[in-house]
Amino acid sequence: MALAVLLVVGSVAVAGPSGILAWGENQRMLEQRSVRIAQLRDKRDRLRNRVDLLAPDHVDPDLAGELLRSNLNVARPDEMVMLVP
Repeated sequence: MALAVLLVVGSVAVAGPSGILAWGENQRMLEQRSVRIAQLRDKRDRLRNRVDLLAPDHVDPDLAGELLRSNLNVARPDEMVMLVP
């Protein structure tokens, strides 16, 4: 009985979800997730910058104009609109 328990514990230590055989895959997944976290941090920083530029007390005029043109399809009378296929 003790030998069977020892064999089960040993097999879990080698082939279990956190065993020796799974170590390489866990390292690979950790590297992938670290890269993804870095990408998400960059995206968060870009979005935070845009939010700061649109703060109600000091709106960036360039960004406000860009958003108006893209969302409402408006142009000033002295601008020429060119459609590019």
